[in-house]
Amino acid sequence: MITLSSADLNAWMVSFLWPLARILALVTAAPILGNAAIPARVKIGLGIAVTLIVAPAIGPLPRVELSSPEGLLILGQQIIIGLAMGFAMRIVFSAVEMAGEIVALQMGLGFATFFSPQSDGSTLVVGRFLGLLATLAFLSINGHLLMLSALAESFSVLPVSAEPFSAGGWKMLAEWGGKIFEAGLGLALPVVTALLIVNLALGILTRAAPQLNIFAVGFPITLMVGMVVLMLSLPYFIPVIEQLVEEGLRIMLDVVNAAAGKSPDSAADA
Repeated sequence: MITLSSADLNAWMVSFLWPLARILALVTAAPILGNAAIPARVKIGLGIAVTLIVAPAIGPLPRVELSSPEGLLILGQQIIIGLAMGFAMRIVFSAVEMAGEIVALQMGLGFATFFSPQSDGSTLVVGRFLGLLATLAFLSINGHLLMLSALAESFSVLPVSAEPFSAGGWKMLAEWGGKIFEAGLGLALPVVTALLIVNLALGILTRAAPQLNIFAVGFPITLMVGMVVLMLSLPYFIPVIEQLVEEGLRIMLDVVNAAAGKSPDSAADA
């Protein structure tokens, strides 16, 4: 006759619930997987499926009661880790959408907005377009699978434990947030430069011919030039977006390494 003690039940529950908390947190915060258009049942089912695959390879877990203060602390830590990793990848998509918003504002399309389920709010049409481009590039290189692979690797880099995190991981995540402005401006720079030249030319033309209605002429010209330059720049966007995705995957593990008190360089050499 098989008998189960409360310790055995607790060990089974924590071996499933603690990894599930980290995985579901990443699924919630990560791009594409955390899209509001995806039903919650699908997200939970994906989290459970990944947990069943990853949990047997995690190794021994702390012998702590799940309902104890220490057990709840560990549960909260796993949620924070998953959210941090998902946020690191979401920054890549935010940078691309910011580039689209900068382009749209310079083209005069600041009034053309579109509802974005990714950010659960309104965004400019060009930003939404570049966000879809980033999504296609992300899926084309199997970024969603690489993201789950990085998540599975994080359990060996930062095991499930009640030890406090190092502040280095959150400092690195905050610095990575600045990539939104750097990459966004870099992607939008070709269009912004072309529109700056057009605006300078229109300014000189207005000074030379004051009777010219610049509002009637300038808007169609800037819109047309912006569209043409954006169309010519699209083939060069894809390699940059793929590079940002690869860098985002690296930052996901670097944040976990830094949170574990390890140097990212030494972890990469190992």
